Amino acid sequence: MSPTDTGQSGACRPRVGIPWRTSAEEEEATISGKRGKTQDYMSAVERAGAEGVLVPLKDEPARNHLIPTLDGFVLPGSPADVAPRQYGSVNRGLSAPADAAREEADRAILQHAFAEKKPVLAICYGCQLLNVYLGGTLIQDLRAETSTAAPHRKKDLVPEPQDDPTHPATLVSGSRLATLARGTQAVINSSHHQAIREPGKHLRVTSRASDGTIEGVEWTGDSNWVTGVQWHPERMLGDAFSERLFREFVTAAADAREAVAHKT
Repeated sequence: MSPTDTGQSGACRPRVGIPWRTSAEEEEATISGKRGKTQDYMSAVERAGAEGVLVPLKDEPARNHLIPTLDGFVLPGSPADVAPRQYGSVNRGLSAPADAAREEADRAILQHAFAEKKPVLAICYGCQLLNVYLGGTLIQDLRAETSTAAPHRKKDLVPEPQDDPTHPATLVSGSRLATLARGTQAVINSSHHQAIREPGKHLRVTSRASDGTIEGVEWTGDSNWVTGVQWHPERMLGDAFSERLFREFVTAAADAREAVAHKT
């Protein structure tokens, strides 16, 4: 999809900030030039008509200078887990090591986005961090803590498949996700072992898997476009629901850019 497909072209495209998935991947990219899975998010927002801008994790002055210049943000997935102490818990051997620089970057982004009413699409780890930022809690490991038999990541299946497992999700009628899916049922991919336990303040649960796992949340604190999904729409190439999700997010970023322009 070209930028003009969403009515955005050239210099008019909104600029969407995407933090690196991990500190290690950011460091590796400086050596190899390879972006790894972070590129999937860049490509998704660019197909939807935006300009993707990588947000550094470790260079705090550069990060803090860049964030206010951006029109919207995608918080990507990560092999790290949110530090359990951030939601009042302890690591019971179920949570992967945290990435402090990634957490700090996401928190800086969310602080700015909520203050300036800029849209956020939070994906997988990003959805979990969004929830914790708003005072919610997490399930540290679905298999260990809920006894679900549903596969939520490749490692849950034997033999381990090459592609992410998929499963149905139910969407709340009238929610943003249901509107974009054009119905209350969707098939989504899955690549996670943690999930939201208690939703954060002003987060409405708008999607669940058949085993009850929270798959989607939407911000209700004001009119700002903030949506969290536990799955990976950036990897669902050709899926109409995923494409509409990114396009609506980019439209919200363009609207935020216009609102800032009118203020100045």
